[in-house]
Amino acid sequence: MGREGSPTRRLEWVTVSTTPDSTVTPDSIVIRTATPDDYAAIAELTVEAYEADGHLDDENGYRETLADVAGRASSGEILVAAEGSEVLGAVLFLPQPGSAFSEIARPGEAEFRMLAVAPKAQRRGIGERLVRACLDRARAAGAQAVVISARDFVQSALRLYARLGFVRIPERDWSPIPGVQLVALKYDLTEPPSD
Repeated sequence: MGREGSPTRRLEWVTVSTTPDSTVTPDSIVIRTATPDDYAAIAELTVEAYEADGHLDDENGYRETLADVAGRASSGEILVAAEGSEVLGAVLFLPQPGSAFSEIARPGEAEFRMLAVAPKAQRRGIGERLVRACLDRARAAGAQAVVISARDFVQSALRLYARLGFVRIPERDWSPIPGVQLVALKYDLTEPPSD
């Protein structure tokens, strides 16, 4: 309580970016479109995150795909979560099917891939913020749904997607190579957005 019984007010300062395609969050993490200057950091954190989750245990060339940020940037929009100049997470957003990186999207659907958060920055809600940014972009592009593929054993990711409102579409589950099983998930954009 402040003087004379009035409640004390605490002011919080938030720096607002003037970049038109960025979203600022109260803890100073900015979601924005990646620039070529970010590509090396994105490659490093993506490979590191996928290794930590066991995605690269049975090496099959995917490490090179994850590290080729310029290659995937030519097929869609790479979003990053940055704190100051440090990139902490990234995702590839594909607004429509048909790109070289699109896997399961059909007409009217957007897709995202290669969502990664640096292991040292996990548990800060960065992955969720990147997913929500993809949903917002898909909505703005007029998509009716967002679809994704996820490894069947990464329970933390599957819990996040379920909590955000993604549902399984088992008829689109698939396997890109023997021993790698991907489950398909869909977020319906015709419903009101979840909080």
